[in-house]
Amino acid sequence: MVRKASDSGKPRGKMSAYAFFLQTYRDELKQRNPNESVNFAEFSKKCAEKWKNMSEVQKKRYNDMAASDKLRYTKEMANYKPPPGERGGKRKRGKKDPNAPKRALSAFFWFCNDERPAVKLALNNTNQVSIIAKELARRWGLMRPEQRSRYEALAQKDKERYEKENKAYKQRMGLPLGPKRGPAAVAQTSAMVQQPMEDDDDEDDEDDEDDE
Repeated sequence: MVRKASDSGKPRGKMSAYAFFLQTYRDELKQRNPNESVNFAEFSKKCAEKWKNMSEVQKKRYNDMAASDKLRYTKEMANYKPPPGERGGKRKRGKKDPNAPKRALSAFFWFCNDERPAVKLALNNTNQVSIIAKELARRWGLMRPEQRSRYEALAQKDKERYEKENKAYKQRMGLPLGPKRGPAAVAQTSAMVQQPMEDDDDEDDEDDEDDE
């Protein structure tokens, strides 16, 4: 499926106090040591520890920045008009058939399911999805092929499970067993089961994880 172009006019998302602290601290480190590269794992650990030990008075600066950014975001969103076919800046999603089989997870998502608790703990139990995701991606990138093999095996097994369940589902619904071809086939399938076309949106990935 071809992705729609991103909406360049949509307001930038609001930042948390901790995100402002990370940004400020990183900029200060770059100014003090402009020629040194930053180890992300060490930097994240150091920031999490530093934030944990900061008093509320010390955190006030960042809390104020976050509050100001929230007001900015709220004001900009109030004047924002999403493109046609979207609601609140997000594409409208078709109703998902609860009887449809859950899509298979990739090797990376199997890895994330294992590592997310440890990453959250290492990052001082932050709930900032973007920060957790960056650390998970960094750790995945450092893994050797033999370390990834376990997750690739899980992904392959899950793919086989999905293909088997999806075939049975289509047979029950009287849908074509072959791949969708062209807009007409897509429209026909959507009308029959009231289910959106599959894509790799983040929302779909989160749905998959939540079902675990």
